[in-house]
Amino acid sequence: MKNEHIQQINVIIGIITVSSTRTPETDSSGMIICELVKASGHSVGYYAVVKDNLDAIKSELMKATHHANCIIVNGGTGLTSDDITIEAVKPILEKVIDGFGELFRFKSYEEIGTAAMLSRAIAGIYRKCVIFCIPGSNAAVKLATNQLIIPEITHILSHAAK
Repeated sequence: MKNEHIQQINVIIGIITVSSTRTPETDSSGMIICELVKASGHSVGYYAVVKDNLDAIKSELMKATHHANCIIVNGGTGLTSDDITIEAVKPILEKVIDGFGELFRFKSYEEIGTAAMLSRAIAGIYRKCVIFCIPGSNAAVKLATNQLIIPEITHILSHAAK
């Protein structure tokens, strides 16, 4: 059954890893997202690793919006004092996709139990670009990218583009 809401859209993904310890050479979660995106037939138009710094995250995000219509920010979504990805991203979102965080925590609960409540994963729209903020563990990026983002990205962008 064809969904009339879904348009033909060239999905270009931006990947931003937030970490004070990873480099492009050691960024396993960023590499996993890149591989999954390419395997799904979409392209990667932007990639960066940025330190856990509010201004640095915002700056990198703005750069990425010029190269991609979907940005996956991984890392910095937990509860420690240096987990500030949500604080950097949430204020710029024009619309929040509440269901993404809810579904991510539900799917995580199936894998890791009640510790899933510690994730502050969110998604939303900024200037017709969809932004996902997910934990930076390899298991989390696989779950979010394979089970939630890739299956719905064209549908989300179809709505965001209107």
